[in-house]
Amino acid sequence: QVELVESGGGLVQPGGSLRLSCTATGSISSINDMAWYRQAPGKEREFVTSINWSARSTNYADSVKGRFTISRDNAKNTAYLQMNSLKPEDTAVYYCYAVLKTVGNAARFQDYWGQGTQVTVSS
Repeated sequence: QVELVESGGGLVQPGGSLRLSCTATGSISSINDMAWYRQAPGKEREFVTSINWSARSTNYADSVKGRFTISRDNAKNTAYLQMNSLKPEDTAVYYCYAVLKTVGNAARFQDYWGQGTQVTVSS
């Protein structure tokens, strides 16, 4: 059983910072891309940022460029999202996403989602 476990969400004032973590647990063979998405109340889930296996390639939504930074530690099967200069419009549930192979099915990559962590930016 593979799970993506997120942590680090919470309430922060505008201009503040938060760091989210996403750890993949279970019988994992290898992890390819990892990413963060978010969903605000009444809105569709949207892409925030992604990082490839080697961490040499990252992508960001225009709305977070220059404020958010994605990174990963492959030894820990963990991705991080450092969020600075937070705005009220960043308020959402943040979801971790990973493309990975399991030990029991190492022939193909599969998509996994975390359960989400709430980020609220408010004074």
